[in-house]
Amino acid sequence: MIVTLTPNPSLDRALHLDRLVPGEVNRAAATHLHPGGKGINVSRALACHGVPTRAVLPSGGPDGDRLVALLAAQDVLARPVPVAGGTRSNVTLTESSGATTKINAPGPALSLAEVDALLDAVAGELDAGATAVVAAGSLPAGVDDAFFTRVADLGARHGVPVVLDTSGAPLAAAVRHGGLALVKPNDEELAELVGRDLTTVGDVLAAAAEVRAAGTAAVLVSLGAHGALLATAAGSWWAGGPALVPVSTVGAGDSTLAGYLAAPGEPADRLRRAVAWGRAAVLLPGTAAPRPSDVHLSEVTVVAEPDPSLALKEL
Repeated sequence: MIVTLTPNPSLDRALHLDRLVPGEVNRAAATHLHPGGKGINVSRALACHGVPTRAVLPSGGPDGDRLVALLAAQDVLARPVPVAGGTRSNVTLTESSGATTKINAPGPALSLAEVDALLDAVAGELDAGATAVVAAGSLPAGVDDAFFTRVADLGARHGVPVVLDTSGAPLAAAVRHGGLALVKPNDEELAELVGRDLTTVGDVLAAAAEVRAAGTAAVLVSLGAHGALLATAAGSWWAGGPALVPVSTVGAGDSTLAGYLAAPGEPADRLRRAVAWGRAAVLLPGTAAPRPSDVHLSEVTVVAEPDPSLALKEL
């Protein structure tokens, strides 16, 4: 079973507009409500494809109860950890052009006891036989930037791989600490991590090599409309497909990660599946998770050892 940990979950409310006009009254043509947070989105996508998963998350107030109920309605197993603060709500505005505007609330502050309870829940899942842990998303107030290093240590003590999808200082702390099986930044998050612009394939692969040298086994870099790059000890690969007009890009990276983790296999095959799942996600409203019928592996091209001189925008 793949266990996901989302320290700062949310109820994601998506509103679809023909065109957003700032400063004016805008009327939505459709609305959607989904349980949200990066780890939760990974679990939702895995569950849609029959992959055993459980979502560990803090839950507080009526919105926390509603989030857990929505997960149950989608047949996603959850291990909620009660907290005093109320679970946050995020708002996504999508336009017919494919443009997406996201407004994220800060989330409740967690006490030291609540942070420990969250980690204890992960430890309990590891004791029960979890095969992987995916720690993902932002950290709420009250949680130290080194939080994910504690998750990595938990996995190491149980001999279970830990995958991380976060950004900023928590990503930097975890990469410095090492011991991760995979990190999945996007190109902007990776650029922030290494402190320089990344404009070519070679730039991204060099940055990924720095991450791997610090103690992370593999780096999966999502490039938005330009596909994804994977770097491991065995080599590097790029995957992408024909241009799409997105319905919503929110959560697409989470579906990409879920696709990569859904089954073992050769790196190129896992990357093809990852990109296919991500492409399927952008054609769905809100943060809806793609189902098998939405995924088209044949649309994805995989290139081994891509040309390092290629500009990312040319992929």
